[in-house]
Amino acid sequence: MKRTQKEESYTRSLIEASLDSFVAISTEGKITDVNEASVRVTGINRGKLVGTNFSNYFTEPLKAEQCYKNVFKEGSQVDYPLTIKNINGGLIDVLYNASVYKDENGNVLGVFASARDVTIQKQTEANLEKSLKEVSGYKMAFDESSIVAITDQKGSISYVNDNFCKISKYSRAELIGQDHRIINAGFHPKEFMRDLWQTIIKGETWRGELKNKAKDGTIYWVDTTIVPFLDEQGKVYQYVAVRTDITAKKLLSQYTLSLIEASRDPLITISLDGKITDMNEATVKITGVTREKLKGSLFKDYFTDPKKASEVYQEVFAKGFVVEYPLTMKDKNLTAVLFNGAVYKDDRGNVVGAVIVARDITEQNQSEKELREAKILAEQATKIAEEATRKAEHATKIAKDAVKAKQQFLSNMSHEIRTPMNAIIGFTKVALKTDLTSKQKEYLNAIKLSGNTLIVLINDILDLAKVDAGKMIFEKTPFKLASSLSAMLHLFEIKILEKNLILIKEYDNRIPSVLLGDPVRLHQIILNLVSNAVKFTSKGKITIKVRLIDEDEEKVKIQFLISDTGIGIAADKLENIFENFQQESSGTSRLYGGTGLGLAIVKHLLEPQGGTINVNSEIGQGTTFSFILEFQKTDEEAESDVEFEILNEEIKNLKVLVVEDIPLNQLLMKTLLDDFGFERDIAANGKIAIEKLKMKNYDIVLMDLQMPEMNGFEATDYIRNTLHSNIPIIALTADVTSVDLKQCKAVGMNDYIAKPVDERVLYNKIVGLVSKPKQIKLIKVKENEIQTEKCIDLTYLNQRTKSNPKLMMEMISLYLEQTPHLVSTIRQSFQDKEWDLLDSAVHKIIPSFSIVGIHEDYEIIAKKVQKYASTQHETDEIQHLVLQLENICNQACKELQEELNSIKEHGNE
Repeated sequence: MKRTQKEESYTRSLIEASLDSFVAISTEGKITDVNEASVRVTGINRGKLVGTNFSNYFTEPLKAEQCYKNVFKEGSQVDYPLTIKNINGGLIDVLYNASVYKDENGNVLGVFASARDVTIQKQTEANLEKSLKEVSGYKMAFDESSIVAITDQKGSISYVNDNFCKISKYSRAELIGQDHRIINAGFHPKEFMRDLWQTIIKGETWRGELKNKAKDGTIYWVDTTIVPFLDEQGKVYQYVAVRTDITAKKLLSQYTLSLIEASRDPLITISLDGKITDMNEATVKITGVTREKLKGSLFKDYFTDPKKASEVYQEVFAKGFVVEYPLTMKDKNLTAVLFNGAVYKDDRGNVVGAVIVARDITEQNQSEKELREAKILAEQATKIAEEATRKAEHATKIAKDAVKAKQQFLSNMSHEIRTPMNAIIGFTKVALKTDLTSKQKEYLNAIKLSGNTLIVLINDILDLAKVDAGKMIFEKTPFKLASSLSAMLHLFEIKILEKNLILIKEYDNRIPSVLLGDPVRLHQIILNLVSNAVKFTSKGKITIKVRLIDEDEEKVKIQFLISDTGIGIAADKLENIFENFQQESSGTSRLYGGTGLGLAIVKHLLEPQGGTINVNSEIGQGTTFSFILEFQKTDEEAESDVEFEILNEEIKNLKVLVVEDIPLNQLLMKTLLDDFGFERDIAANGKIAIEKLKMKNYDIVLMDLQMPEMNGFEATDYIRNTLHSNIPIIALTADVTSVDLKQCKAVGMNDYIAKPVDERVLYNKIVGLVSKPKQIKLIKVKENEIQTEKCIDLTYLNQRTKSNPKLMMEMISLYLEQTPHLVSTIRQSFQDKEWDLLDSAVHKIIPSFSIVGIHEDYEIIAKKVQKYASTQHETDEIQHLVLQLENICNQACKELQEELNSIKEHGNE
């Protein structure tokens, strides 16, 4: 309802008549109206105040701004303290009360605030406390923690300071005018309170400890001094009470008393004249005398030697303390005790008594006797033990020497066996590339297979030796588990296809993309288990499951399960399969091969990482191995996956220095490097290699580690630190047990290859370190667009078949038979997001590119699709890549069909 002009005038008169400052503030914080009191307090006229910022007139503008913002937020504000700056330099302390005002529709228009000048009030309170320093001849101690209250002659509260409000939890408004008993909840006896009151009404000062209760029910203790104020006629007209919080001290006293009573040692307090003033329950028990009788009696009367007992407390009063004074108490057992004592004082530092604690040493004396007897026996036993220790140390040394000898033997044997094996396998591979009869190929393949089997055996034995010798080191490096797992399973694809098995992979996508752990050891564990599953399964499927079972802010716990539908393991054999050289039966080894070390190595790789392996199996139904490992979470990025690169043609002109002391290995490396089209020189040891490097420029060095004169580590150190050369160096060694990868890196080697050398690995590592990759330019193909240029080149096929038309037709027909099906699978699996199926199909189609002469750019595209599929991550690029593969394969099929028809026509002529 709109107010009348009369009401408006009346309201305005009230505001102007008020001694409090009134101000209206807009939603932007601007002053829209003031009363005369505001003009007086600021010293600025209305015209200049209106339209300015409210916060400009205070010593703390930000605090003033927060004041009116709080009103808009909460609707009102009570007793908000601010200090106004007068134009003449004066400061006025005020308390603001404010609330919002609204229009007829309830919309907030602004804030209406009034300020109460409390400068005089604050000064009065300060003067009051100051005047209380000395009153009625009694000096009262005040500090910032003093709790002050004033009551009238009837006990009604007329003043309290901030500390009183703080400890009592009451506001001033709640206390002023109330009876002083608002905080005295009847804790003290009536006699106590009567004596207190009678003292102060006579005009005398009273001091003592009072127990009070705060508004929230909290109990607190205060040391209180009450001083009566007298008028001119000598009558009490008010009381000033000054308190100090002693709650903590009282609680400590109660706590101390509890400790004293809980003690099993007798504790006695003695007055200056040697009389017992107090004691604990232990004293009552040991003396058999009640508290009432003990109190006031002489301390010395309870000992077999009263004179000596008197000397105890006299020494305490003379020195201030006594330590381990021996006495015997007169009880039924004549208890032997050791006394410790110290004086205690009053508030003024005067000694008022002594506290004496007695420790029963009867058992201690008995123990000392038994200890002396035991010591004699112990000395004899020590001599026996020393002799036994000497023998044990000797036996331990023999055992350590045996382990060391075993390790050294295996290390030496590794080098000695691998050296000829390197040559056997290497030359076998070289011979297989030459023109051979079918029988020669058959014999050489048998040699190669036997050599590879022997290398597996050597690797298993040496891995186990590393674990036994404690030389197995577990790294903490960032890696992508999903990518690693996919890469591992690719190794088994051919064998799985040969055996017509189904491979199922279930991967929990909740697992973080990058983990911190040892991917190499994890590969070794999974490869052993999957290898066993493939080996012992002739039909059915192999399933690999990886799932997240626990996760926190720092780590994840992951379970791995490898299941097969193979031959199974008998229940009575399960507990032994993780032992060295153990298989289910001797027949297993004959039928399936193997050393029986794979599961033992798995166990030894898991346990140091906090993992365990479990197995469930049923004969004829299959086996499931499972293990759980913890990995740290990390924000680090995993080492980048290998990018597929087109290499420069200049790699044909590489100059390679081979540092190798074994003539057979020298010949093998010459043969391999000649096949690669590389130039090569041979150095028999590190010294010769250094001389050659001084005289000639090389692109890369292949460095054997164990050589006479100067080994590979010493030679590399010299090359890096004396010659200051950055030439790439690849370490070659057959001693996989003792090779220290960290030492290789420390001396500056770039990479490492184990013997027997895999020629593909050797080639890739040489080229990778020497050549400079150029950027791949992807071929842009629009949808449904077929290239007009011929995409196939049958040069390689002609060379392989020696232009035999029959063989040419057979190979082209096979391509035309399998490729459309694979292309269809690639297209459909991509659409259905069946990533494993896409990965597998692309993997199968890649080898055919080189056979029919499809440009290597498409092999790179195919491998990129494989990479996307293995990470199970769809991007905008993959769709275009899949389309390119589909188009090039379709065009190749069209061109090959024409070639096939042409060959047939010429064959019929």
